[in-house]
Amino acid sequence: MNAPLRPDPLPATAPDWGLDEIVRGLHAAREQWRLAHARKLETSGREFPSRSALHDIIERLCSALFPMRLGPVDLRQGCSEDFYVGHTLDVALRSLLDQVRLELKHVSRQNPVDPLQLEERAVDIVRRFAAQLPDIRVLLDTDVEAAYRGDPAAHSVDEIVLCYPGTLAIIHHRLAHTLYTLGVPLLARIVAELAHSTTGIDIHPGARIGKSFFIDHGTGVVIGETAVIGERVRLYQAVTLGAKRFTVSADGTLEKGAPRHPIVEDDVVVYAGATILGRVTIGRGSSIGGNVWLTHSVSPGSVVTQAFARNEMMENGGGI
Repeated sequence: MNAPLRPDPLPATAPDWGLDEIVRGLHAAREQWRLAHARKLETSGREFPSRSALHDIIERLCSALFPMRLGPVDLRQGCSEDFYVGHTLDVALRSLLDQVRLELKHVSRQNPVDPLQLEERAVDIVRRFAAQLPDIRVLLDTDVEAAYRGDPAAHSVDEIVLCYPGTLAIIHHRLAHTLYTLGVPLLARIVAELAHSTTGIDIHPGARIGKSFFIDHGTGVVIGETAVIGERVRLYQAVTLGAKRFTVSADGTLEKGAPRHPIVEDDVVVYAGATILGRVTIGRGSSIGGNVWLTHSVSPGSVVTQAFARNEMMENGGGI
């Protein structure tokens, strides 16, 4: 019988990584960056919101929104369900309050505000966010139903909630958009990027999306900040609702917040790989085919395919 394998012994002395020099170099790099950006030394703790803390907050909020599907395995319906939801929300909202304080404090670093006013505003933001959670749950139910109706491969609405990346992305977006509208855009963007990292679906928290929204498959979908999406809209993978050009100010910097992304009206379907750019309007009930590149508005009920787009370009002199 062969003798059991034994791990190699540890070296007698730990390797010398040259940490003292590395630490000094990193310190110098931080100081150079802070000097270039006129950052003051923070001596009162963390300066920015925490991505890991927000990940935990969103996990708790998701389980509170869908406790029997995204909550703990031993949860039972009835009183214990309500108790779990209440306790989970209390923990999540207290932690969210800490993160809201950090963003408000960071924003006010150039123009300090009274600490009491900052605290009152932080509490108000979280309270208003919490009050919208029942409406968010109702809105998400329409998204889940839309996914179930729109995908013949789905066997139940529970499968939609548990498995579909588009559903995870829209849950995050509904929460992130609420934070965005309440005045904490950095927190909102972090929440959106948590979903982006997991699903490959990139929805800016500023985008306005109506009820019964369904992203099928989802990987590679991009929805820009000022996009407006109506009700009962369906997107497939690799769809882009992006900007065609950016407005530049006199000093050469990009202007922020200008409407630059598409308006997609109710009951539109956009198939895989389509790219729609600029502040154009896709009329109600239209169908945009796969791999179409579209930079102009289309009237309600339009059907746009690659062949149609090419023919139209040639008629207007494009490609000659």
